[in-house]
Amino acid sequence: MAFLWAVAAYLVLLGGVWGCGVPSIKPSVRDVERIVNGENAVSGSWPWQVSLQTSTGSHFCGGSLINENWVATAAHCQVRAGSHFVILGEYDRNSGAEPIQRRSIVKAITHPSWDSRNLNNDITLLKLSSPAQLNARVSPVCLASSTETLPSGLKCVTTGWGRTSGTASGSAVRLQQVALPLVTVNQCQQYWGSRITSSMICAGGAGASSCQGDSGGPLVCQKGSTWTLIGIVSWGTTNCNVRTPAIYTRVSKFRSWIEQVVAYN
Repeated sequence: MAFLWAVAAYLVLLGGVWGCGVPSIKPSVRDVERIVNGENAVSGSWPWQVSLQTSTGSHFCGGSLINENWVATAAHCQVRAGSHFVILGEYDRNSGAEPIQRRSIVKAITHPSWDSRNLNNDITLLKLSSPAQLNARVSPVCLASSTETLPSGLKCVTTGWGRTSGTASGSAVRLQQVALPLVTVNQCQQYWGSRITSSMICAGGAGASSCQGDSGGPLVCQKGSTWTLIGIVSWGTTNCNVRTPAIYTRVSKFRSWIEQVVAYN
């Protein structure tokens, strides 16, 4: 009996009862949705989604909670420890009634091979000032393994508060979601040529797209009952063209680096 209690305590330490990648509040994802041409998510159904905000509460990028102390986002978001904030558990940015958690950032660690000219290796890890309180609306996503394979037909979704069209003036108020097809490297290079590297994943081009303000947010794919973070919103067309694939940082390429950063910090 004591052994079972010890195991239970260990699981709780791991972020445990909530596990990773299994939302307590189930998402509703159909394949016809087209964050440009997306739809409102179910409130609380993407519990790893965070909003990165300025000190005045202005949303500028997304991110994903990967454990109770760390968030993954894009390097090009240029998050600064001490002056930017992580908001967890948010859905409607105009609501004052949501049980959100606000954390300052004590470390922003960008991949040493980040290249701002070609947006390669576009990943930054953010350490929170205090651990996120895990609950039904705040829990981590699973990370793609370094050997992750992405079979065709996988259901993948990106979420965020970015612009809802290439001409929209501001970010979305409620969290948006859109189901996207993954695109092979060869297909993607037909649009983008040699700009596509092995550290990138392409998705979309079939009537849907992420857009400005979604940067740093998650591209997750469902395997069984579990959602895995396979991409981080990185770049695409300036007008968020829904017929051109958008580019995401390939998380599997950075799994060992993420583990090292978390272990040593």
